[in-house]
Amino acid sequence: MAAPSLLNWRRVSSFTGPVPRARHGHRAVAIRELMIIFGGGNEGIADELHVYNTATNQWFLPAVRGDIPPGCAAHGFVCDGTRILVFGGMVEYGRYSNELYELQASRWLWKKVKPHPPPSGLPPCPRLGHSFSLYGNKCYLFGGLANESEDSNNNVPRYLNDFYELELQHGSGVVGWSIPVTKGVVPSPRESHTAVIYCKKDSGSPKMYVFGGMCGARLDDLWQLDLETMSWSKPETKGTVPLPRSLHTASVIGNKMYIFGGWVPHKGENTETSPHDCEWRCTSSFSYLNLDTTEWTTLVSDSQEDKKNSRPRPRAGHCAVAIGTRLYFWSGRDGYKKALNSQVCCKDLWYLDTEKPPAPSQVQLIKATTSSFHVKWDEVSTVEGYLLQLSTDLPYQAASSDSSAAPNMQGVRMDPHRQGSNNIVPNSINDTINSTKTEQPATKETSMKNKPDFKALTDSNAILYPSLASNASNHNSHVVDMLRKNEGPHTSADVGVLSSCLDVRTVIPETSVSSTVSSTQTMVTQQSIKTESSSTNGAVVKDETSLTTFSTKSEVDETYALPATKISRVETHATAMPFSKETPSNPVATMKAGERQWCDVGIFKNNTALVSQFYLLPKGKQSISKVGNADVPDYSLLKKQDLVPGTGYRFRVAAINGCGIGPFSKISEFKTCIPGFPGAPSAVRISKNVEGIHLSWEPPTSPSGNILEYSAYLAIRTAQIQDNPSQLVFMRIYCGLKTSCTVTAGQLANAHIDYTSRPAIVFRISAKNEKGYGPATQVRWLQGNNKKAPLN
Repeated sequence: MAAPSLLNWRRVSSFTGPVPRARHGHRAVAIRELMIIFGGGNEGIADELHVYNTATNQWFLPAVRGDIPPGCAAHGFVCDGTRILVFGGMVEYGRYSNELYELQASRWLWKKVKPHPPPSGLPPCPRLGHSFSLYGNKCYLFGGLANESEDSNNNVPRYLNDFYELELQHGSGVVGWSIPVTKGVVPSPRESHTAVIYCKKDSGSPKMYVFGGMCGARLDDLWQLDLETMSWSKPETKGTVPLPRSLHTASVIGNKMYIFGGWVPHKGENTETSPHDCEWRCTSSFSYLNLDTTEWTTLVSDSQEDKKNSRPRPRAGHCAVAIGTRLYFWSGRDGYKKALNSQVCCKDLWYLDTEKPPAPSQVQLIKATTSSFHVKWDEVSTVEGYLLQLSTDLPYQAASSDSSAAPNMQGVRMDPHRQGSNNIVPNSINDTINSTKTEQPATKETSMKNKPDFKALTDSNAILYPSLASNASNHNSHVVDMLRKNEGPHTSADVGVLSSCLDVRTVIPETSVSSTVSSTQTMVTQQSIKTESSSTNGAVVKDETSLTTFSTKSEVDETYALPATKISRVETHATAMPFSKETPSNPVATMKAGERQWCDVGIFKNNTALVSQFYLLPKGKQSISKVGNADVPDYSLLKKQDLVPGTGYRFRVAAINGCGIGPFSKISEFKTCIPGFPGAPSAVRISKNVEGIHLSWEPPTSPSGNILEYSAYLAIRTAQIQDNPSQLVFMRIYCGLKTSCTVTAGQLANAHIDYTSRPAIVFRISAKNEKGYGPATQVRWLQGNNKKAPLN
């Protein structure tokens, strides 16, 4: 974490949509990039549900329906997937609730749920200021404030320290309450405290941490409950404990619990001698507790003044939400207007990046031409931009200090032996291709979990700092038209997993393999298709491959639906071939003898880029400027260099947030096309028929002359492939002018099932013109997780 003086707070000043009125006592949760806010009070209790999209900076009011709950404040609010639960809270002055509501956010549908009472004992009484925490399929309720008086106008407060467990049903609904039997000393009664649940990676025992709160006086004690043994303890801590407080927030990111704001004692007051008599005020202090070492670290002390309004002003009763490694804070109260006897609420929205962003996925190729690459990479949440760099084996040409143009590198070729170590190389002549003779080792594909953001090709992806935006605009119309031709009317949908699909990549033979492919170029294109299944009358497009830099399933869950059709059709994209070496973490490398020189392409707002030039660093100079806390070159001082036809380039990308530039992705390698060869076949489609399957495609968008024939290949089972699954062996199943062919059930019976990611049958399709074969489109027909015959 950055030192306190380097915390880079950001105030969100530009947003659209209906902004909710300022308030306190509200609650918020996150569903992916959405911050969902409910309840709170300020001149009455709010009953609306507000949503803020952190990716688009847009507020909106969803049209909720069903059993809409009354407005409430200081309630319990937790999120389980896309289901939100609301428990208790103050519904009007002096009247508290113990009702439970469920919101299905995928449909904005409210439902009042009635859990079974505990087998022994009473259900929770009406309360406010309690903690309500989720872990697994259970919610844990602790403490709060009850009203002993039946008359809501006669408030008789009673602080609580009771503990309940609420078991949830999968997806929707609840089972009931229970009262666990706990061991050890129970924390003292309190309200307006915080409780979070954390589980160490190397330990299977989740623990709940309760901090602070109010019981007539503010508290600064920390309690731990082991949820497996149900044992309470008071852990020993190191570092400076935050001041006693209530109405603060606690958020867990990684292994840290971040504490912000709340009511604290006035400076100079001794809360130990006169806790009930001292005065209290709001704070903007900010600390975290390392939950592995139980050590406190102060990031913003209570004594630090902020004269430049560079961070949130003091507040209590606000909300805090963690989205990725970014913390968002909204509203809350900062004191009273004594003359008016009314509360002053903040209207501002802030965020803070708590650490540098993770490495993005490898750069993926959408399209290559003789002088440009259209590339993309998977989005990283809550970042402000991406630094894209490239490297080549061409002799490095440092920019001179004068104003002369960069040297012309046209016609210079890279060493094919160095470039080919990660290429997948199909043969274009023999009917049966033994990959041990003609192929380089195949590698894992990188994931394409998100549908490519083609809008980023327009001015919306203008580079954030002086760079190559003008070059991209020259090609926008051609590239967008090409992609739109293959793009279906995709809409997000919650759909079932179908039994079969395609995952398509384009492969171009290496120049050094044999004379039959010596004049082709290297590129990889990938496409994902789910075909028609007996369980549906539609088709689904989903990215199926595993990430190389992330391993959790949640990274590849996004699904798109196509209209009902017998033939599924999607746009063709490209993925990079993984490079085994780890990349250095410094964003700008200085050139040394034998060291690879990385040059900046630019800093981009979105996750796509059209690359036709890159920047050359001047000899012996780096001309560093600042982007937040990140060092990047001053591009206005650098010379540009054009890409060269038939040349290999390595790419890497790093994300940027308020903490600086994160680590670089693994390296991808692509080659610009050689003039005259056809492009890859596109828009691959597949459907089942009585004979087997029907495979079809569209001609290359850049045929470079007349197409003389197409060839389609099928990866087949052999003894060699069982010994080395990465060495695929292909058999040609079609050669002709038609843009479709039938793959018979007999041919499919001999197919190799590739398990490098999802189980799949692998095809390749390529086009030939007068000059030879161009890039081949590799098709992975996904088979599900069983080992049954392909057409079952």
